[in-house]
Amino acid sequence: MKIRKIILPLVLLAASYTALAQNYGNGLPATDALGRRLPLSDEAGTPRKRYVGLFYWTWHTNFAEQGVCIPSRVIADHPDAAFDYENPAWPKDINTCFWGEPLFGFYRDTDRWVLRRHAEMLADAGVDVIFFDCTNGSFTWRESYTALCEVFAEARRDGVQTPQIAFMLAFGPTEGSRDAIKQIYLDLYKPAVYDDLFFRWQGKPLIMAYPEMLGDVEGDPEATALHREIREYFTFRPGQPVYNRGPERADHWGWLEIYPQHGFAPTPSGRFEQATVGVAQNWTAAHGLSAMNTPGAFGRSYTDARGHDTSPDAVLWGYNFQEQWDRAIELDPDMIFITGWNEWVMGRHREWSGQPNAFPDQFDQEHSRDIEPMRGSHGDNYYYQMVANIRRFKGMPAADITASAPARIVIDGRFDDWADVKPEYRASRGNAIRRDSRGWGELYYRDSSARNDIVAAKVARDDKYLYFYVACADTITPSDDRQWMRLYIDIDRDHETGWEGYDFVVNRISPDGNRAVVERSNGDWEWSRAGEAQLRVENDRMELRIPRAVLGLQRGADFELEFKWADNTQHDGDIADFWVSGDAAPAGRFNYLYSTLRQEHK
Repeated sequence: MKIRKIILPLVLLAASYTALAQNYGNGLPATDALGRRLPLSDEAGTPRKRYVGLFYWTWHTNFAEQGVCIPSRVIADHPDAAFDYENPAWPKDINTCFWGEPLFGFYRDTDRWVLRRHAEMLADAGVDVIFFDCTNGSFTWRESYTALCEVFAEARRDGVQTPQIAFMLAFGPTEGSRDAIKQIYLDLYKPAVYDDLFFRWQGKPLIMAYPEMLGDVEGDPEATALHREIREYFTFRPGQPVYNRGPERADHWGWLEIYPQHGFAPTPSGRFEQATVGVAQNWTAAHGLSAMNTPGAFGRSYTDARGHDTSPDAVLWGYNFQEQWDRAIELDPDMIFITGWNEWVMGRHREWSGQPNAFPDQFDQEHSRDIEPMRGSHGDNYYYQMVANIRRFKGMPAADITASAPARIVIDGRFDDWADVKPEYRASRGNAIRRDSRGWGELYYRDSSARNDIVAAKVARDDKYLYFYVACADTITPSDDRQWMRLYIDIDRDHETGWEGYDFVVNRISPDGNRAVVERSNGDWEWSRAGEAQLRVENDRMELRIPRAVLGLQRGADFELEFKWADNTQHDGDIADFWVSGDAAPAGRFNYLYSTLRQEHK
């Protein structure tokens, strides 16, 4: 299996299922830190009626009064503590640890700034539904899921087609699970305040739970009536907890399996409703279910085909993840369930499954299963690997990138000559918000870098010039602001040239009146002056003109380029900052693609 060379890549009526997610980032190009390009529509194929679910954790806030402990750091300083539960190197007041640092910090899952970013990242990835982890006892984490519903509803009002929501309850018809489903039903589903967020399967809201827990209650007609009401309200799909058995009942769905995964819930046509994809598994060949710090656990770099890859950069590539994706796409179910997005934390146990000083679900970077970007190391690699495979699985509509005919734009701040220019590139509105939230322990996160909310962009050209247009939600701030309204251009669509593929930047140096400095990358974050651009700003819009010669484009020749607008990023030379600071359009490593190879003619 040549994993390093991989390109990042229904029997029921349509009315029985929730609409598929399509968003601003769905279809845009991007190249990850390893040089893997996302497949576009010609590689991914036409849209198929397929769904993607993602395991999502909402219970971090419950443990957030503790401080932060990262076991790999403790063990690096105190190797003798690795398997010693009583070792004094372990903090006595912390029993829930992080395996690493999330890109957005050690956040609480009521942090609305983080939740808004999650909404857009998962929407742009093409995720259709997130499943909340309520597999322990009767806990539902109402405060956290309510905050998420509020933020996702706001994002939807701003035009973001966020994922919908569902719950996964305990792996059996337990008393705690019965209590949990009644809480969820009465607190969330029956009031139906967020009805458009409820993911439906076979015409009803979906829940991964065991329906037999809701039997009639002898001598209690009120409880019996409620149980019947709930049974009628949901489509139930009980969760199979075991990683290697596959379905043991006709309605079983999985959440995590070892390779080769099984298909779950066979349909009359011989297909499957669901299959799983995991980043890593707390499992060993010798012992089966095992803590993640058990020697031989199936980490991010393990594959059935090649075993444990111990090369220094193996963890960056997602070999386990890719092998699972390839198997799931081969099964071609109606839905792929991915584990997972943002677990991050784990308990520390004196002994678990035979392992002393055990960390059951996560342990370190290799032995963890989060896709959400981390700070440093593999960064957003797993996010873009997920995006690529979702496109391979679901297909995607062909992007309308047909460029309008050449046009001369007068840089006068009137913008009327942009009216017929196509395509128009859209960006999420309403995401330029400030962060002000407690983190774990004594941590507090404040970020006021949000300033200009970029919502639209266009490109035009004639024989001598390229023209760029950008619109914001409100009046654009003065041009002498720091890190003001930068335009990044990948002129050759080659990630190996320039800084992260960007060959030119405009406005890295603040403009002088209506004259902007265009700079060429000398490699990495080193820039030299290439020429000037003319610009005008009026209210919420800006236009600028760059000579073709400055960008190395021949007079009148056709071309393709990628570009991005960004305002008030705080860490020059760190591409991850496009996720974190100010506003970027499009987000992260996504770019807009402009091509004159397919164009209208006057």
